[in-house]
Amino acid sequence: MRITIILAVLFISNASIAQKYFTKTGHISFFSSTPLENIEANNYQSTSVIDFSTGEMVFSLLMKGFEFEKALMQEHFNEKYVESDQFPKATFKGNIVNFKSVNLKKDGVYKVQVTGEMTIHGVTKTVKSEGTLEVKAGKIIGISTFKIPLKDYNINVPSVVSDKIASEMTIKVKMNYSELKK
Repeated sequence: MRITIILAVLFISNASIAQKYFTKTGHISFFSSTPLENIEANNYQSTSVIDFSTGEMVFSLLMKGFEFEKALMQEHFNEKYVESDQFPKATFKGNIVNFKSVNLKKDGVYKVQVTGEMTIHGVTKTVKSEGTLEVKAGKIIGISTFKIPLKDYNINVPSVVSDKIASEMTIKVKMNYSELKK
């Protein structure tokens, strides 16, 4: 958690605070669907900062923060698939391509395009996604859904369970940002 806070502080110190929004309780989930089994996990401890003066955004979360319906799924996820002790965090650092289209002074829902580098399981890949930023009463709700193939991040699924785990995960992001104040 300290690394997440340090990352956020470093990011924050680069520009004026008036255009920055922050959360440390963001929700990131993933879903795997196969004919034999659905797997869903939720993490409500994601940290994120958006700098609207530059469009830059960062995310960080601890892999062990994902909660599963079944304890055995959670254990296998951490020990066998993402190897959370060796690769404890997932991060994203990128930009909102069209950040100037978001009017922070006017309530509304704004479509955005995001591009950047996501690191999971020690592998960094370029990710592009669409989403929305809803400005509402001085707060921002960020929502996005995208897919990632497990093989892109060297997450190997043994053949004995490959019919129970999809080769591609659907990732959902929901962040409730507040203005970062001095």
